[in-house]
Amino acid sequence: MKQVLRDVETLRADILAGKNLLLAGDEHLLRQLPKGNWIAGTIPYFIGDAGGVCTRDRIHVTEVPDFVASAAIRVYDDQTLPNVYSDGPSQGFSFIIIPAFSRTHNQFALNAPNFKGFASHPLIGWIAGIHLDDLGASSPKVVVGSTGEVLESGAVVMHVTLPPNKVPEIQILNIFEQGLGDTITVMEDGFSASDVLIGGQRQNLAKYLVERKCDVKLPLVADYHGAMVNASIQAIDEAAGIVHFYAPLFQGIEYKQAAPVGDYVAAFTERLPRGSERIGFSCNCILNYLYSELEGKRTGHITGPMTFGEIAYQLLNQTMVYLIFHDV
Repeated sequence: MKQVLRDVETLRADILAGKNLLLAGDEHLLRQLPKGNWIAGTIPYFIGDAGGVCTRDRIHVTEVPDFVASAAIRVYDDQTLPNVYSDGPSQGFSFIIIPAFSRTHNQFALNAPNFKGFASHPLIGWIAGIHLDDLGASSPKVVVGSTGEVLESGAVVMHVTLPPNKVPEIQILNIFEQGLGDTITVMEDGFSASDVLIGGQRQNLAKYLVERKCDVKLPLVADYHGAMVNASIQAIDEAAGIVHFYAPLFQGIEYKQAAPVGDYVAAFTERLPRGSERIGFSCNCILNYLYSELEGKRTGHITGPMTFGEIAYQLLNQTMVYLIFHDV
């Protein structure tokens, strides 16, 4: 899968040629595109060939390979979203984009592990966002290329069927590990937490983080049988005693704040898999872009949109997800 930044005119020719495309760009650019077999989400931040870049003039394009058997677009709302896994092709994968802060985002984040057929088919994608200067002035959106619809809620999905000799592999690259601090557990699922259990004792999480001067750039990390999954801190409302997160915390899961990372690019590069140049699609978190000052910096061979959340079967934060095809 080819990943490049293109201007509208060049991309228009690819769409009219009938290519299957996954797109990311500023809303005003996406609205200029002709109908075709593509899906898109809004975001102006990317890792390009020359490194991290913020641009409202170009669109990030992932071209689905010619060897695919079919690429069918489907739109899901809050009622039909629980079918997204079971609708996936038996031989292939599904690519999903959901607008940040929407009802669909909330539902997927909290309930995806309970959806019918969860993880029975490969699902990869991202949460659409906006330029950070536009927060409060505009909203993230997804675009259904086949109809031209622009949606503030819902999910747009491309179900991709592969030939028998191709197998998709979805992986997570997370540079964060659990630190040596206290174990934190919540008493109910959600994107925010007030009183929690810290080392088995009930305490207010906001007060705990403030008093210990915890670095809010470091997420809470859960160990899912060896897979590290982050919940990034959005804000601490000390007066209200509430901590807000970019991904939900779940009951019964033990969290610890991440250990510090000295050099993001070095840590990232060290963990890249062999053959990373074969990665067909990847996306990374906008928080990594900001906190690690990735503008102008390259991350190996990896390119792709910087997102408001990553999806590899379920919602993730401060993580890179990627897709590789293997020959059988």
